Amino acid sequence: MTVNPPLCFSGKKILAPMVRVGTLPMRLLALDYGADIVYCEELIDIKMLQCKRVINGKYRISFEVLETVDFVAPNERVVFRTCERERQRVVFQMGSADAERALAVAKLVESDVAGIDINMGCPKEYSTKASMGAALLSDPDKIESILTTLVKGVCKPVTCKIRILPSVEDTVNLVKRIEKTGIAAIAVHGRKKEERPQHPVHCDVIKAISEAVSIPVIANGGSHDFIKEYMDIETFQKATAASSVMIARAAMWNPSIFRKEGLFPLKDVMQDYLKYAVRYDNHYTNTKYCLCQMLREQLETAQGKKLHAAQSTQEICEVFEMGDFYEETTAIFEAKKMSLETETQDEDDQMDDPDVIKMAVRFDKREYPPQITPKMYLLEWCRKEKHPQPVYETVQRPLDRLFCSVVTVAEQKYQSTLWDKSKKLAEQAAAIVCLRTLGVPEGKLSEGENHLINKRKREDQECLNNRDHGEDLAEPSHKKANFTEETSDTNVPR
Repeated sequence: MTVNPPLCFSGKKILAPMVRVGTLPMRLLALDYGADIVYCEELIDIKMLQCKRVINGKYRISFEVLETVDFVAPNERVVFRTCERERQRVVFQMGSADAERALAVAKLVESDVAGIDINMGCPKEYSTKASMGAALLSDPDKIESILTTLVKGVCKPVTCKIRILPSVEDTVNLVKRIEKTGIAAIAVHGRKKEERPQHPVHCDVIKAISEAVSIPVIANGGSHDFIKEYMDIETFQKATAASSVMIARAAMWNPSIFRKEGLFPLKDVMQDYLKYAVRYDNHYTNTKYCLCQMLREQLETAQGKKLHAAQSTQEICEVFEMGDFYEETTAIFEAKKMSLETETQDEDDQMDDPDVIKMAVRFDKREYPPQITPKMYLLEWCRKEKHPQPVYETVQRPLDRLFCSVVTVAEQKYQSTLWDKSKKLAEQAAAIVCLRTLGVPEGKLSEGENHLINKRKREDQECLNNRDHGEDLAEPSHKKANFTEETSDTNVPR
């Protein structure tokens, strides 16, 4: 097994973290043009902790067709997408104000990235009101806690990105304290938190920091005053005495700023960007946003107006005369998807058990009274017939992340042929198959009188009568075990 050396932050040209810009297509394009390291856009720790790392399931398409690793939110939105091409050069930047949350996120992503960064410079309200970003600059104890926890808790190098404080002395003192946490490098945006791009970058403060610490200092903030072409990167580096340079807006406007040979024409850059956007199934709204940043003053041209009106990746491609590329690429993807689906169906067929009784049914809770389910009816029937309680075995299909359950009752297995979106629904469907095969009521509203409900009503009335006679009952009998569903101990693959 090859062990890659830790990421080095000296003598590097780096794509800065930029919200909505630093997604996979832009990062890959910057690497193509000569960037040494790329930072992803800031991602908030709480959002990331809701995500699952997915390389299969419904997103098997992402891994085997797109060849990506996705971190997917509960609403199925891809929050962070990466790939092997950048794995040794992408730094994951997060927004966090809590050491333990930061560590949990770092552990979630560390096998897929080259480094972890904490944003301590964002001055926007959405970040500072949650005590993240630039708000951390006024809480050195919290900074130390977060960075120390990360350095000790993960194997990848840890960095942070700050803005400068009102005085040079305070800034240098803070950076020296940060250095003691053991981080690998510190990126410094040479502006105060209340300053904006139109304000001059304070090269003298970055230089003072560079001379005060031994870890690499990454200079940031030179796009407006210094960096307009590749040779300007070195000028900014010398002015700040920094180890490396991090570029934001100049790279957003034209990522070929990283080319030693000079800038590419914007038309070529945008087409190169679109190829990655299509290739990696980037959401069209993000693609459109990044292209608008590149067009800038050309947004009022005919092409700019067409881009603004585009409502899909295909329409965006047509604006840039790339309709044929879009159709060819999506055709290739569809062919691969169909091949995967056939492959998975073959796997399902191989697992087919002829001894299992099957029906194509689903559980729709709207067809049942509140709190009454087929699983409850099946459990009661088993107890009445003196059978062991039902045993549910539930699996999750890799292709689409759907569930299927097999229930065993009296040594016979039952299963619905329809796959469901949750384990609970799949188990209810299996119970329905069993009940219908046995000719036993399943509790549907259409079945008329519901004996479980009647039984509950009778026992509730008994409780009330007993209380009227001074008897103290702890709880209604319908809350006892014989009217509750047994939870399955079967482990579901994740």
